[in-house]
Amino acid sequence: KKVLVAGGAGYIGTHVCADLAMNGYDVVVLDNFANSSPLAIHRVEMLTGKKIGVYQADTRDYDSVIRVFEAEEAKGSPIDTVVHLAGLKAVGESVEKPHIYYDNNVVGSINLVRAMDEVGCKKLVFSSSATVYGDARSSPIKECHPLSATSPYGRSKLYIEEMLRDTCISDGGWSVAILRYFNPVGAHPSGLIGEDPKGIPNNLMPFITKVALGKQPVLKVFGSDYPTRDGTGVRDYLHVCDLASGHLAAIEKVDDLEGSEVYNLGTGNGVSVLEMVDEFESASGKEVPYEIVERRKGDVAVCFADPSKAHEGLGWQAKLDLSHMCSDLWRWTERNPDGYGVEEHLERPLSTPGAKSGVVPLDRAQLAPAGQAGVAAKAADAE
Repeated sequence: KKVLVAGGAGYIGTHVCADLAMNGYDVVVLDNFANSSPLAIHRVEMLTGKKIGVYQADTRDYDSVIRVFEAEEAKGSPIDTVVHLAGLKAVGESVEKPHIYYDNNVVGSINLVRAMDEVGCKKLVFSSSATVYGDARSSPIKECHPLSATSPYGRSKLYIEEMLRDTCISDGGWSVAILRYFNPVGAHPSGLIGEDPKGIPNNLMPFITKVALGKQPVLKVFGSDYPTRDGTGVRDYLHVCDLASGHLAAIEKVDDLEGSEVYNLGTGNGVSVLEMVDEFESASGKEVPYEIVERRKGDVAVCFADPSKAHEGLGWQAKLDLSHMCSDLWRWTERNPDGYGVEEHLERPLSTPGAKSGVVPLDRAQLAPAGQAGVAAKAADAE
């Protein structure tokens, strides 16, 4: 079965691609590399021993998206299922730049679904977010909880969910699994793939690692006056490898699903910011100094999942605890202090001889720059 992973070079995308490849799927990636690196795909290939098809394209460009489907079909093996991870994801940034989030997330999703409909590929796993629940009335949160996103990012995910439900109502041939993630953290235990945010991180754990490495002087904790046990925000932190396995379960589910279904992917346990800092310090042996600053707009006090529907409907549940999340994250960070490294922009332009504008199949040389061989040797130590 051939699966297209839109946004497959990103943090979650690389782990999903690795899990799919290791379970016998033929994986194709569509990514514009605005917030990711082609080196990430090379690492997935090193990890799995499988080749990944890669297209540099933007979901906001409909013509580019549909050409990816056409190119794969021309090879004699059309795309069967799509995992949609492409989009922007920073709550704070979305408050400052809402139009950019609606353009990237909503417009990009509409184009992707239009292209799928055009070629008759109607099985989709969509990356949504627990932010669609807004400031939850109570936790754990079930899928039937009222939806009231408090940020443009959360609303962009909510609008996409509604669009997908409407699509399924209008055409009974669609099968859509909507996965509401809680807070993915950690990295692959090999140390080969992990989160590589550009610039100053927006999420807690990448910021913690920057402080532990001495690249940031102090961790900013946004608010200490929430109605929680230590005054800091409480979240449901989920190991990214558990999240990847949830996608695998959802891909299997959409083979038999009629219409759309929503599933929470979380552990069901709430952990505060300060508790997470303590756990990371224990796992890494590093001190993480922090300072309390004002609350961040769009953040909520408490948010953790009731994952029972995913357990019953997908046969999935989280298995890795906070210790694994933090130790795997620190292994990735120590071995890759600069993430995937600082590489030059892709030498190949967006239009090449024999290729239509906007879609560029990347060749192996672009995925495997010099100096990466040593990383594989380091990774072997962690297996």
